[in-house]
Amino acid sequence: MTTEYVPPKVWAVDNNSGGAFASINRPTSGATHEKALPVGVHPLQLYSMGTPNGQKITILLEELLALGIVEAEYDAHLIHIIQGDQFSSGFVDINPNSKIPALVDRSGDTPINVFESGAILLYLAEKFGHFMPPSGQERATVLSWLFWLQGSAPYLGGGFGHFYAYAPQKFEYPINRFTMEIKRQLDVLDKQLAINTFVAGDEYSIADIAIWPWYGSLVLGKLYNAAEFLDVVSYKHVQRWAKAIKQRKAVQRGKIVNCTWGEVMLAERHCAEDITQVLKQRP
Repeated sequence: MTTEYVPPKVWAVDNNSGGAFASINRPTSGATHEKALPVGVHPLQLYSMGTPNGQKITILLEELLALGIVEAEYDAHLIHIIQGDQFSSGFVDINPNSKIPALVDRSGDTPINVFESGAILLYLAEKFGHFMPPSGQERATVLSWLFWLQGSAPYLGGGFGHFYAYAPQKFEYPINRFTMEIKRQLDVLDKQLAINTFVAGDEYSIADIAIWPWYGSLVLGKLYNAAEFLDVVSYKHVQRWAKAIKQRKAVQRGKIVNCTWGEVMLAERHCAEDITQVLKQRP
């Protein structure tokens, strides 16, 4: 017989409650230690890790470079979240929320700090004039799907992913609750992609770049070992879109940056050749 949890009158942190990220989770913000961030030679300095939120930015930067935009050259410094790098004083100065990714644009006289992955995508798309329609319904649609992702992904990662893959034990209620929401989200995407080549219409945009690392990876079986459980093969239009995006060279390059796990890893990127050499070694 299980014992029902009775919440206390006033909650207090319990780091012994388990879970994959118990050692770094805390209810307060701010720096835990003094450490300056490294600065490379390129105009754009990215501080990140190769999670889906980090992949969004490196994929966009690689797409911009593929267009010949040399001003999009970047250094990608690893922020190892399990080791608490996101709580260093240098990182907190850029992002007080201590979440990756964070960007510093040093191309002008005064550095510009940008945090939150959706904001970084929009900033870069507008700075360089690509992957974001300039006006009208097309722009509104891309923005709508970008913000859809920013609101939906926490249900996938912090909700479903946590309870299905990372919690210290399986709990039926939260898994069922978040599974229902994730399948609803996949159904929304599937219906949208049934009538559009890309998420926001006929043109590839930052909406696709934002959504693919989460939901594309999910239906391709790369997240949480949950493909069979979620019956991802049934979302045929999401499958078609995910496989097509995966074939883009910039996506193949960007998704390995700041990645420290899996078959293809590149902890940091400081020039194009860093990625090229790693990809040559793919099994």
